[in-house]
Amino acid sequence: MKMGNSPFARLQLFRNPFGELTRAERAELALIDVTACLSWLTHERAALQIIGPCGHGKTTHLLAIECRLPRSAYVYFPEDGAQPPLPAIRPLLVDEAQRLGWRRRRELLRETGPLVISTHVDLAPKLRRAGFDVHTLDLAVPKRAVQLQSILNSRIAASRVASDPPGTAALESLYLTLDQVVALQQRFGSNIRLIEHHLYEAFQRFVEKGEPWLPVS
Repeated sequence: MKMGNSPFARLQLFRNPFGELTRAERAELALIDVTACLSWLTHERAALQIIGPCGHGKTTHLLAIECRLPRSAYVYFPEDGAQPPLPAIRPLLVDEAQRLGWRRRRELLRETGPLVISTHVDLAPKLRRAGFDVHTLDLAVPKRAVQLQSILNSRIAASRVASDPPGTAALESLYLTLDQVVALQQRFGSNIRLIEHHLYEAFQRFVEKGEPWLPVS
């Protein structure tokens, strides 16, 4: 990849590693083992509920599952209240399911076929009343620091210019140490979205203004 006058060129990168990713990139860099999730979705009334606060990886889990289920469909319900149509495809993956209106939720629960939802609110009682066998994956459980370290450093590795040899001093010095990750967790908890936003801003200042890159030993 040609970098031209990119400010990241001296670091053997083609972008800020902590910027927005495409859906395909998010799924590829998820570092999530969804084998157990897939093993749950084995019959027509199976439902997997992924629950947790904003920024804890609900959408990332859905996208990782979608990659393993090529015949599935993914639907996102936005914050503005829009109610997109629900395709008659199963497995169906519904992101931000707590935003469904009651008519749309009734439509969703009436259909058969494996269902995966992400939600801020526990919808298991409604799913069970509709006859679903429900398993809940709670992402509010704190992540291990070493797991978060792998997730964040994978963002840096994926932003490397492929034609350049790995292991250069400038690039290697960017990878987050375990102490740095622990410090981020102490500040932001397990909110990966906030951590990535903080790292994006810190990286921009590092590249554009020469400020230290996360001076936590």
